[in-house]
Amino acid sequence: MLSFKKLIQSFAFAYQGLKISFCEEQNLRIEIFFGIISIGMGFYFHLSRFEWMILVVTIALVIGAEIFNTALESIVDLASPGINPLAQKAKDAAAAAVLIFSFMAVIIGLILFGPRLLGYNLF
Repeated sequence: MLSFKKLIQSFAFAYQGLKISFCEEQNLRIEIFFGIISIGMGFYFHLSRFEWMILVVTIALVIGAEIFNTALESIVDLASPGINPLAQKAKDAAAAAVLIFSFMAVIIGLILFGPRLLGYNLF
């Protein structure tokens, strides 16, 4: 059974990982910035509960993907410090996953906010 002390320690490790990722990864800071802008727009446009769920999950997926990408890049760099085609393939694939999530987020943002920005009310 997980003790309270180990639970607190787990949260401390997770916080440390988030802090390191935020400080070292410019893309993460950019994604968080756009996430905050999106949340502000959600309040401004009075999103429905369902729209909020979509928005929050989308933001979490992009940020989570970026953190996974950072972790994978660190592991690959540790395991293969030199230039290795397989290591580069793994890093490129992880970066591509973040790119796909980011494109998805833009499309969802356009669906949620596009009509409102253009003056249409679809819902």
